Amino acid sequence: MSTSALTTNPAESQWEGHLKGSPAYRRILAGLALAGVATFAQLYSTQAVLPLMANELHITAAEAALTISLATVGLAATVLPWSFVADKIGRVRAMAIGIAAATVLGLLVPLAPTFSFVLALRALEGMALGGIPAIAIAYLNEEVNKVHAALAAGSYVAGTTLGGLAGRLLAGPVGELWGWRAAAFAVSVLATASAALFLVLVPKPRRFSPSSAGGFRGAMKTLAGHSTNPRLLALYIQAFLLMGGFVAVYNYLGFRLHAAPFGMPATLVSLIFLAYLSGTLSSRWGAGLSMCFGRRTVLLAGIATMTAGLGLTLWDNIAAVLAGLVVFTGGFFAAHSIGSGWTGTIATNGRAQAASLYNLSYYLGSSIIGWAGGLVFQAFGWTALAWTVIALGCTTAVITAVVHRIPGAPGRRRRLLRVKVRAVAATGWTGLPGQDRR
Repeated sequence: MSTSALTTNPAESQWEGHLKGSPAYRRILAGLALAGVATFAQLYSTQAVLPLMANELHITAAEAALTISLATVGLAATVLPWSFVADKIGRVRAMAIGIAAATVLGLLVPLAPTFSFVLALRALEGMALGGIPAIAIAYLNEEVNKVHAALAAGSYVAGTTLGGLAGRLLAGPVGELWGWRAAAFAVSVLATASAALFLVLVPKPRRFSPSSAGGFRGAMKTLAGHSTNPRLLALYIQAFLLMGGFVAVYNYLGFRLHAAPFGMPATLVSLIFLAYLSGTLSSRWGAGLSMCFGRRTVLLAGIATMTAGLGLTLWDNIAAVLAGLVVFTGGFFAAHSIGSGWTGTIATNGRAQAASLYNLSYYLGSSIIGWAGGLVFQAFGWTALAWTVIALGCTTAVITAVVHRIPGAPGRRRRLLRVKVRAVAATGWTGLPGQDRR
């Protein structure tokens, strides 16, 4: 498969992107879903075995969580450089290089002789993976017809949930039987196979042309413009706070379920990641509902769902905890699918950089709040951690509601909503060109 991405044919510049249901559209979604498996299975490969690592290496919960945080720090540090590389050599080529490097590093992690080496390799692995998430969204916005871009972004996020789920479900039982090193190796093998299939499936880009934005100075100007755009800035804050809270919950819930009164073994604890399936569904539902009710409304509803689900986990009842985790996860991925896809719509130029800033915020939140949540958990317990994450969600909701206000009188908004409901019911979630989907 060629990954050349030069576009010189005038007819190509008039092309409006692949339509939903076309073979190329399906190949894009399948290829990026596999890239999501390769990326997120590796990025969070140790999360399901953090208690095992802590016991075997005689480290604390927060120290074990550094295997997640340093990987996401590495990713956050490189999303912007990778976006510049992608602007020069092409989206698919950049993703191919990053995913290949990450799989090699992932295969080395089980061979690391000390915990320090594990952390170093995990940081490098995250740096290689920085070439995937932001570039994938930029690629989608370029190659998919804009009418279906939100739905395509939701489908991609759904694929990433399956990737994260696959890695965690594989790591848990393997780690229980043979230790965390065997678990990390098994996940790396899965990622390698997924990366190879991604390279086979993903179509050659048709709308990409190498950037001529004036080199480093032009890139900095583009980033400054994105960083001072209030609507983009609100999305970046949302990514930082929600992702940080989400990772903190998944990092430390396993420790809670291992301890009294639950006392669950690692294999059963790894099954909590089946809650990711609710995110697989809600990512697509959120994207579809945004065509009817607007992105702002669905984003706020996702945040409200997150906080309600987390409230259920405060009970010392396993059924309530698991139900709450399912609701919490579904709400998070609905909000994330809206936020990640919205950046490419708001940014009329420098889309790769806009998406990279979103991912920079997203993974900084994962790294900083995901690790700091352990300090709260160790000092004050699960209740304090849950209320902290709920507070982060409420803060995000207020910022979103204020910055993304829908212009016009309430009566006009209600009439517009009724029109959207009838139109979407008639079109089966295909969307309406030119409508205001905020």
